[in-house]
Amino acid sequence: MFIYRLFVLISCVVTSLGLFNTAIITPAFSQAVATEKQDYATVIMYHRFGESRYPTTNVSIEQFESHLEFIAQSGYTVAPLIDIIETLQSGGVVKDKTVAITVDDAYLSVYTQAWPRLKEYGFPFTIFVATDPVDNNLRNYMSWDQIRELLENGVAIGSQTKSHPHMHRLSPIKVEQELTLSNKRFLEEIGQYPQLFAYPYGEYSLDVIKAVKDAGFIAAFGQNSGVLFASDAMFELPRFAFNENYGSIDRLKLALDGKPLRVADITPQDMVLSENPPSYGFTVDKSLLPIRQLRCFSGEYGKLAVEILGARAEIRLPGAMKGPRSRINCTMPADNGRWRWYGRQFLVN
Repeated sequence: MFIYRLFVLISCVVTSLGLFNTAIITPAFSQAVATEKQDYATVIMYHRFGESRYPTTNVSIEQFESHLEFIAQSGYTVAPLIDIIETLQSGGVVKDKTVAITVDDAYLSVYTQAWPRLKEYGFPFTIFVATDPVDNNLRNYMSWDQIRELLENGVAIGSQTKSHPHMHRLSPIKVEQELTLSNKRFLEEIGQYPQLFAYPYGEYSLDVIKAVKDAGFIAAFGQNSGVLFASDAMFELPRFAFNENYGSIDRLKLALDGKPLRVADITPQDMVLSENPPSYGFTVDKSLLPIRQLRCFSGEYGKLAVEILGARAEIRLPGAMKGPRSRINCTMPADNGRWRWYGRQFLVN
């Protein structure tokens, strides 16, 4: 009854930051999965810590400490993000309920507040850095000395471009410059190129994906909700974002217990829309059939119409996305009260 009430509550939440909505159904397990390969993991995402002036990107210290305590006491495996990616890309498996912790933007509170607490628990994490704010010594950002100290103590450094732009709005030359110049600064300051990339604001296009691949990164992350898995597009990987308003332990548990909603043949392929509303659809892996309990939601319109055609799901909005960023999140019940997640962000120019 608790799980049912919880999902009824969460299904009513409008998800302005890519947070999930869910079906108002009991989590009856209807999929035909017998033994699912453990080729999936959850990635969670933070920005600021204890900076209450910025509630949409901040978690309170009390929230963050409660998250770490819950993770430590509840049987989850916290693994380095790069290890998860390399394992899955090589065809390996990870433990069920594996989680990676990421932090975007290199705010000073990562160094002063988050890192001491993560270190106390022995939790690895990855920080994604845009180089300009650090180079320009902007207030409330970390310094290169502090970033080097994190690196020397086992923290992984990923890239978030040079100036943290809306990448899909840039010319191809500007996108290439953002990646090339930031990589140059990383090499000069920390002696290495980052292997992992996070799109600023979770925004990208097919052209941006190609540029990130060409720049030598092995995987890239957005800000759409979901559980990554081995067959997933490695340059459109999901993360669950947490902030003051969406930082409860109940929500953390739902994310960490999640399983992947394994989809392919996604249309439209580009998140930058050429028509609005989009004709959105995907094919669900045959191991998850039947998919009659698939439910999809948007922030603008709530529960959406879903037409099921065998393994194919076609999702239709009653009107245009209001942008500039909109998300559609889809769920299915899994085993033992757990849920499968797939979220996609769309950009309206």
